[in-house]
Amino acid sequence: MVDLKGQYDFIKDEIDQALDDVFQTTSFINGIAVQEFQSNLEHYLGVKHVIPCANGTDALQIALMSLSLSSGDEVITPNFTFAATVEVIALLKLKPILVDVDPKTFMLNVDEVEKALTAKTKVILPVHLFGQCAPMESLLALAKKHKIYVLEDNAQALGAVYTLSNGKKAKAGTLGHIGATSFFPSKNLGAYGDGGAIFTNDDDLAHHLRGIVNHGMYKRYHHDVVGVNSRLDSFQAAVLNVKLKYLDFYNEKRKTAALHYNKAFAQSDTLITPHREGECDSHVYHQYTLQIKKGNRDKLVQYLENQGIPCGVYYPIPLHQQKAYADPLVEDSKFPNTIQLCKEVISLPMHTELTLDQIEFISKQILSFVNNV
Repeated sequence: MVDLKGQYDFIKDEIDQALDDVFQTTSFINGIAVQEFQSNLEHYLGVKHVIPCANGTDALQIALMSLSLSSGDEVITPNFTFAATVEVIALLKLKPILVDVDPKTFMLNVDEVEKALTAKTKVILPVHLFGQCAPMESLLALAKKHKIYVLEDNAQALGAVYTLSNGKKAKAGTLGHIGATSFFPSKNLGAYGDGGAIFTNDDDLAHHLRGIVNHGMYKRYHHDVVGVNSRLDSFQAAVLNVKLKYLDFYNEKRKTAALHYNKAFAQSDTLITPHREGECDSHVYHQYTLQIKKGNRDKLVQYLENQGIPCGVYYPIPLHQQKAYADPLVEDSKFPNTIQLCKEVISLPMHTELTLDQIEFISKQILSFVNNV
């Protein structure tokens, strides 16, 4: 699914030198590499503050902690996403309010969000799923009207660009009050271990966030707020500093691969290729996710495995049906699109080292299957 070895080989000399530099400084936590990466990512995103942290889940949790919410406050988020998005809500004793998604984009359905609003709603948490921007302008307008926060889960869309109706552009993760991302190795910008970051243009929130990530300290041994231990180590920052220079190049290669997949599958009435909402820079294809009609998704997964072709199903079970988050008062009928997607989606290999021959081979195998079942 992801060729990290091939990617490393391409930038090996730079990576090795960056890691050696960390060894030479022996500053392994919050070292020079972390400070440089923070500054470089701020510049890339066009955001005032980047706060590095240990992983993407921590980024979401710390972002919520900074908003001074109370137990039982409600956070609206999509039902179709990875569990980390609701995991942190539950850990903080907040209440996740799951809503259905748009069947074409897989993103939060704004109408469903509006229906879910109550007096206890304090945060809307959109997910830029599979690399595409969520409908931020409509969500921000809704949030402004009801005086609530917007926290962007940008773990899968670093580098994607959202175009506002006035033509202004902004990087995904920088439009809401806070954005959070992950540098898990398979991400578009991936470390060689865990890592994450939080973004904001709000000076007060940034100050609060910086305290939380470091045990609540602004001055050593002075704990001003309740915090956690969530710092990006210098080795991961050094790797990310190198790879950040290539992020746009990597994202363009993913877009090119997606176009080749789209062309291969264009004539099939069984396969629905990923819908892109907006301009070409709005989707960076963290995943290339097909929908398989006629109930053959699971058979296709087995077929591809037999052919030695990797694939993934993100996500096979809706969050409201997961044991940890199940609510007997929530009925399946509220989430027709989510349930349908869980039955139909399949993600194909998508990474920066994909060749045209590989895409052609994968595509032919899939077409052979769907044309003969």
